[in-house]
Amino acid sequence: MTEPHVSAGRGHVLLEETTWLHQAGQVCPEDLPMTAAVVLAAGVDSPTLCELAGLSRDADPRDIRDAFEQALVELGIAMPDQNLARRFALRRVAEGFVAGATALDELASDDWWEVDTATAQEREFVALIPECTCCLEYTLGLDQEAWETRLRIAALALVASPAIGPDSR
Repeated sequence: MTEPHVSAGRGHVLLEETTWLHQAGQVCPEDLPMTAAVVLAAGVDSPTLCELAGLSRDADPRDIRDAFEQALVELGIAMPDQNLARRFALRRVAEGFVAGATALDELASDDWWEVDTATAQEREFVALIPECTCCLEYTLGLDQEAWETRLRIAALALVASPAIGPDSR
């Protein structure tokens, strides 16, 4: 299987997005070596990025994280504040939900209620997400269709609001 062609500019954006999502707990350390390989193939280069791309998914997660963080320093990419990164990831989840790529039970599989929301759109979306998958039926009762409609409206409002993170350029 061949990797899709990614330009150097897009490679840098992919690395920044991965940085934000990793800081938000949405990208596991074992996925970082493959991301590094894709970014290298796009023309973004640094000594530690090469080292990271050569690591196995099964390498010690601390070694992967250390290499990732060093590569970011070499490339001048700052690690975002964790809460800001979580807000960025929340928006990504809303985008996935709107696009049909994120299922309802996936929304409840993270601690979104712990995000320090900063906008009305974020608060509305988070307020509609049950705290866990086991609470979906209990929380929603018999009116799942009305809840799903309200959630979709809140997700659309969040997606339409001003972006934060690497998307905000």
